[in-house]
Amino acid sequence: MGYVAVKGGTKAIEASINRLTYDRIKESEIIEVNTIMATMRALVDQVMSESSLYSPFLAALAIKQAEGSMEEAVFIMRAHRSTLPRLYYSNVVESESMLVERRISASFKDIPGGQILGSTTDYTHRLLNFSLVEETQSDNEQWIKNYMEKIEHEVTVLDKVLFFPKVVDYLREEGLFAAHEPENTNPTDITKENLAFPASRSARLQTLTRGQTGAVTALGYASLRGYGQVHPTVGEVRVGMLPIYVRHPNEAEQTEEDSYYIGEIKVSEVESFVPVSMKNEQNEEQLDFEIGYGVCYGQNETKAIAMSILDQCLEHPEASFPTHDEEFVLLHIDSVEATGFISHLKLPHYVTFQSKLDSVREVKRKGDSHE
Repeated sequence: MGYVAVKGGTKAIEASINRLTYDRIKESEIIEVNTIMATMRALVDQVMSESSLYSPFLAALAIKQAEGSMEEAVFIMRAHRSTLPRLYYSNVVESESMLVERRISASFKDIPGGQILGSTTDYTHRLLNFSLVEETQSDNEQWIKNYMEKIEHEVTVLDKVLFFPKVVDYLREEGLFAAHEPENTNPTDITKENLAFPASRSARLQTLTRGQTGAVTALGYASLRGYGQVHPTVGEVRVGMLPIYVRHPNEAEQTEEDSYYIGEIKVSEVESFVPVSMKNEQNEEQLDFEIGYGVCYGQNETKAIAMSILDQCLEHPEASFPTHDEEFVLLHIDSVEATGFISHLKLPHYVTFQSKLDSVREVKRKGDSHE
């Protein structure tokens, strides 16, 4: 689509950009990138997830540049990501290797390893904390000191790293969930290939995990509320750090032990248990369960749960609900595509609109001449 340049447009655009900078700095307050990283963890995690780029520093920088606008920060991050070379593909990660910070189950009160509430706002009162207005660095340091002293007295230090099994594995051992052979085909890389329909599950999961948090949550809620009536029970939510390994690109014969550790990423992972009606060998209706899966960068449990709902929905495209239509879901949750297409309406449409006005004038003229 082409647009006609407005006379003097370059100067006007430059003036607009200068005004944008003025509005950002006119209050003479500066927020450091490190401050954003330290105090706006949820916002940083959300930007990383929607941009498919794990870098807390760059996400915080994008948030500062965008003045807190989520859609603009994600746009900036996606643009930067497109300039980066793809040097390696990491090894397959098993989430059992996660260093767990939080792990809960809504399906069972007692789970192997126990419930770990971790850091969450789930149990807080949603009331404004006006004491934050007078917050000081010295008060925070004293609070941390008291907290660490309490931890030292109450927490037992383990002599080894503790890993937690998956809840669903115990149900599989009882024969309540079907076991499947690992699917080892190479996943679709939607950052290098256009999304095509019908989409593979790997492409669907990639699109969901980088989808706009609000859109994914809204469609998951729509399915839960009645457009598909998928009402899962959260089998397990786990939040923690996953180690990332890569193999040497020039060594053909390698084992997993030969891989190089390059760092870790924080993720939220959800497995939801969805009740479904199945027919047994006697052609009788019986209750069974399917698993919906969700995972995203950082701590964003609501999005991961909604993603797990949509994952299960999209496994059943035959259902006549919009939340089961992969084209409807996957093409409308992308934050850059959605905001970009909506925002393009602000660009000049002079020629097309004038053409429509001329058509309306002609119709009215002919109507008036027949009166």
